[in-house]
Amino acid sequence: MSSPPALELKGLTKTYGDKHTALSDVSLSIRPGEIFALLGPNGAGKTTLIGSVCGLVKKTSGKVFVFGQDLDEDPVRPRYQVGLVPQEINFDPFFTVAESLYIQQGFYGQPRDEARVREVLTALNLQGKANAITRALSGGMKRRLLIAKALVHKPKLVFLDEPTAGVDVELRRDLWTYVRKLAAEGTTIVLTTHYLEEAEELADRVGVINEGRLLLVEEKTQLLKRLGEKRLLVHFSAPVSTLPEVPLRAGATLSADGHLLTYPEREGGVPGGDILRTLYLQGLPVATVETRHSRLEDILIEILRGRPAAASAAALNSLPPATP
Repeated sequence: MSSPPALELKGLTKTYGDKHTALSDVSLSIRPGEIFALLGPNGAGKTTLIGSVCGLVKKTSGKVFVFGQDLDEDPVRPRYQVGLVPQEINFDPFFTVAESLYIQQGFYGQPRDEARVREVLTALNLQGKANAITRALSGGMKRRLLIAKALVHKPKLVFLDEPTAGVDVELRRDLWTYVRKLAAEGTTIVLTTHYLEEAEELADRVGVINEGRLLLVEEKTQLLKRLGEKRLLVHFSAPVSTLPEVPLRAGATLSADGHLLTYPEREGGVPGGDILRTLYLQGLPVATVETRHSRLEDILIEILRGRPAAASAAALNSLPPATP
């Protein structure tokens, strides 16, 4: 028997009165153990989607299933398996760090587990602050505590909503190391972030949402291959007025000042080596040569601009069969 998705949304919709639709008919399946990056601009609906799953937002319509359990039928027990790192600081400032984590365990119906608290504190480099009063923590340490609170009850589904916004490089490094460890152990991670290099590094699949609508869901490597682009950049030491016929017909362009040739290499097109050979044979003043590959950030911008609006239906919300 196959395992149910860690999270399944069917037609999830959230409207505020008659004026604003925060989520519009969102359907999505996230498989157990994957790292899923939900990307989009501010106000796209990411936090509303997360809040609808975690019980912070009352949905207007649609269905939400957590590990196959319908939250309309049982809104409490399935959420014991969910952890959330919110964008806002949300802990009592009068407890110590360790006390905050023990209280969090109690919220999820778990007994005090000192070994688990030590494990989480160590993973997030908070062990030296276990007895510190939370209001005395620095901003970065408060963010670490938020993450620890979300993980201390050993959730099987974790939402990281902009977890590293405004924090130091060390925390980002520690968190992503721990995220990889959690995913390797079978925890499902749903990540929102504006640091797209993090999503590109960590995510198995990527979803793009804008104005409450899910535009695309696809395997990250497939998305980068399908919509990504490799560019050949040739810098000239002196301005060039015109390009030879071969690069010109292949689609190369010349900058206004004549110092830079840009050539998008495409499958089945003229190889970049042939472009360079032509330039050298023509005696053009080639100074330096470099190649650049599209990053996830480049692709996201193009998606939001509507360029790949004809993304294949097979790519949208693709979900490989779950393993038995």
